[in-house]
Amino acid sequence: MKVALLSESPADEAALRELVGAVLRRPVEFVAPGYRARGWPNVAQVMPAVLRHLHFNTATDALVVVVDADDSVVHSVEHDRPGYFHPHCRMCRLRAVYRQTTKRFPAVNGRDRVLRAVGVAVPAIEAWYLCGRDETVTEAAWLAGNEAGRPPYTRAELKQRVYGTDRPSLALEIERALAEVSRHRADTRRLEHEFPGFAALAADLRSGHREPAQEML
Repeated sequence: MKVALLSESPADEAALRELVGAVLRRPVEFVAPGYRARGWPNVAQVMPAVLRHLHFNTATDALVVVVDADDSVVHSVEHDRPGYFHPHCRMCRLRAVYRQTTKRFPAVNGRDRVLRAVGVAVPAIEAWYLCGRDETVTEAAWLAGNEAGRPPYTRAELKQRVYGTDRPSLALEIERALAEVSRHRADTRRLEHEFPGFAALAADLRSGHREPAQEML
C-alpha cells in the first residue's frame, strides 16, 4: 500500500510512519506528498494541493493527515451524523477540505481518488506518545478537565514529560517520538481506546475509507 503523510512537523511524520504500519499490519510504501506543512493552519492550506498532486501525478493509495487539536473543539460521535459539520472541529474541517477538493476528480491510475485517513491528537501528539506510560494522559481526561474548568495538563507539560524540556530540538523530538511509539508497534488497541482521535485514523486506514456518494456531490 502506498501512503503519503501530511502533518505539522518531520517529527510527527517519523512517528506516523511507525503507527500507520502498526495499524495496517502489512508492508507500506511511503510517498512524498509533494508539499510540506508547518503547523495547523498550513496543513489545511496545503492539503488541496497535496491531494491534487497525489491524485494526478502518483499512484498513491491513501493520504494520512494528522494535526494537534490544541484548544479547538474535540470531535465527537455527534459530528459523524450525515451532513453535520462543526466549523471549530479540526477533524470536521479536514474531512470537508478532502470532500470539496476531490469531489470532481476524474478517475486516474485505476482509482477514483486517493483515500483519506484523518486523525486529530488531543490536545497534542505528545499525548499519544505518553499512552501506556502515563495513566493520567487520555482524551477523556482532557475533555473532563476542560469541562470542569481545570485542564489536567498543558501542552507545554506534555512536551516536558516526553522530551524533558518544553523546547526540544527537532532531533530530540524525532528520537523521543520513535522511542515512545515503539510500545504500540505490535498492538495499537490501547492507543485507539484512550484516544478516539487516533481510533478515527485507524478506522479510516483499515476500511480503505471512501466518502459516501451523497457527500461527494
